[in-house]
Amino acid sequence: MKPRKFLAPAAAAAVLALALTACGGGSSSGGSGGGDAASQNMDGRGPITFVSGKDNSGVWQPTIDRWNAAHPNEKVTLKEQTDQADQQHDDLVQHFQAQQSDYDVVTVDVVWSAEFAAKGWLQPLKDKMAVDTAKLLPATVKAATYNGTAYAVPISSDGGLLYYRKDLVPNPPKTWDEMMGMCSIAKAHDMGCYAGQYSKYEGLTVNAAEAINTFGGKIVDDQGKAVVNSAEAKTGLGKLVDAFKSGNIAKQALTYQEEQGRKAFEDGKLLFLRNWPYVYNLAKTDGASTVKDTFGVAPLPGMSGPGASSLGGHSAAVSVYSKNKATAHDFAQWLIQDEQQKFFALKGSLAPVASALYTDSDIVSKLPYMPTLLTSIQNAVPRPVTPYYPAVTKAVQDNAYAALQGDKSVDQAVSDMQAAIDAAGH
Repeated sequence: MKPRKFLAPAAAAAVLALALTACGGGSSSGGSGGGDAASQNMDGRGPITFVSGKDNSGVWQPTIDRWNAAHPNEKVTLKEQTDQADQQHDDLVQHFQAQQSDYDVVTVDVVWSAEFAAKGWLQPLKDKMAVDTAKLLPATVKAATYNGTAYAVPISSDGGLLYYRKDLVPNPPKTWDEMMGMCSIAKAHDMGCYAGQYSKYEGLTVNAAEAINTFGGKIVDDQGKAVVNSAEAKTGLGKLVDAFKSGNIAKQALTYQEEQGRKAFEDGKLLFLRNWPYVYNLAKTDGASTVKDTFGVAPLPGMSGPGASSLGGHSAAVSVYSKNKATAHDFAQWLIQDEQQKFFALKGSLAPVASALYTDSDIVSKLPYMPTLLTSIQNAVPRPVTPYYPAVTKAVQDNAYAALQGDKSVDQAVSDMQAAIDAAGH
């Protein structure tokens, strides 16, 4: 795993997707007794524990120290998990299942929110527990919402970017078809044209979802029902399949996760690369990078403008079993204030959840890709919001991979994807 400073959400979720089996039922009223717990301890104040993955970027302890200095009677203790996404997930599940009260505020990957909410483990953020998210990017709020109710507070975001060779392509492509038309430039320079993440893991779900959403399709609807068997979804997946068939995406890219693509781009072997913002710093500073001064960053190309990135990031959720929910609520709300969000960006290169900070001069001077990333996140779509996410992502990966390999037609792959997602909910 990469340090959290450069953590790619798809890479982090990859381990999770492989490690988990399809989740069982649960209901939003609380399959594990969460419905009763959700009405208790709403006014509780006192010390709380904040649980997050390993703090490789060093943002959490200084943040907690600032909170504790201002709230001596409501001190926060940091509980660090490992930096492995599957282990973080399983640790949370174990504590929730045991209804333990010592995990007051927990960080959740955007793809866990619906699963945990459906189990009744997360405190609904409504009525006196509501948090004002008006200044936050809408896509981040949507990812923390399940069945119309907010269950978490977005604290960091992420979106896909197009890295390109600005020495060879002065003006980056605005549409997918325009980019495919530029592949002749790559051939003339004896290099690959385009790559993303196409190995059979969570990154493939990210890339397939981006193609499907960009061309007007959806994997599931707002109720979590499979709707992927559509002409639009077939068009989107078909664009990737056609690119593999033509050689615009090399067959080798079927083995690519984030790092393989990054290294190929840094080695000068790719004209275009879809990847996360963490690549920017590495491509600029890696001793082995041959493109330090010759690459640019643009929004992902779409059908007629920016494409639909898959959304990455993390949120803070209050456990229904916390004894001090008023303090937990206030701490979660404090994390989205500009002072904390700016610190996360400058110290940890974490993408803010408030749109105004993407043009903050301090942040942009250190992270010049931020305005481009804002465009990406403004056009981003969360991965399928469903309590059965592990089964859904498996359905997407298995069938998209089969189509990219040429083992299934696009029509068959999309039809089988729909059937597998339908089966996951029963």
